[in-house]
Amino acid sequence: MTSRTPSDAAARPGRGGPRRPDARRLRRGVPPALLLPALLGLAFLVLPLVGLLVRAPWSDLPRQLADPQVWQALRLSLTTATAATAVVLVLGVPLAWLLARTEFPGRRLLRALVTLPLVLPPVVGGVALLLALGRNGIAGRWLDSAFGITLPFTTAGVVVAEAFVAMPFLVISVEGTLRAADPRFEEAAATLGASRLTAFRRVTLPLIAPGVAAGAVLAWARALGEFGATITFAGNFPGRTQTMPLAVYLALQDDPEAAVTLSLVLLAVSVTVLAALRDRWTAAA
Repeated sequence: MTSRTPSDAAARPGRGGPRRPDARRLRRGVPPALLLPALLGLAFLVLPLVGLLVRAPWSDLPRQLADPQVWQALRLSLTTATAATAVVLVLGVPLAWLLARTEFPGRRLLRALVTLPLVLPPVVGGVALLLALGRNGIAGRWLDSAFGITLPFTTAGVVVAEAFVAMPFLVISVEGTLRAADPRFEEAAATLGASRLTAFRRVTLPLIAPGVAAGAVLAWARALGEFGATITFAGNFPGRTQTMPLAVYLALQDDPEAAVTLSLVLLAVSVTVLAALRDRWTAAA
């Protein structure tokens, strides 16, 4: 009969393999050199939200919320952000697959161009959209003359601007999930006679669904809060292009209390949606 030492028992606890570290021991072992910056980072993120809640005009909130323009801007924001996310899904998932699963010259350059809106100032993005899709733009002139489609300063222009700034979030998330997924499942489907499109639709897409969900939520949140590209490319017309961020900016100049109220509404919507979808999009982590 063989004897087991305490170290062996810790290394092989029964049939389950190596024992996972005790969470309580990990918590007790957090070094102060990491804990202090973590707490400062948390305070840096939470303090502005606390300031918004403390300085909110709670007594005047019902009157502020009764303004039809508040709900008009909120409805437009939710509609355009959802439409932009749909556009991002249709275009971004195949683009992420192209970057993750294929080899071609210039792939690194293409990846850099795809992620460029992440670091590009939103106002510059709006100017670029005007030069490309405006009435005298590279593609906008052709859209206007051939189909009579004019995108700038329209609700469709808001969707285009939001999709432009939000797509990199989905592409990065889906591409990372694709690279982590085992390609042997796709190869097995191909050996069974499935086409590449069928393998993607029936095998790959279910595998990367958590990454797609995570990217879609991030893209939606980014589209909901977009300001610079929207006001540059689509303008600020109530009922047509004035989203909640634009309404906050306009109210801040004339009525700061109304701006705080609008910010609270936008904050509440964002927190509610992200909290409701948290279990789905964090599953990709």
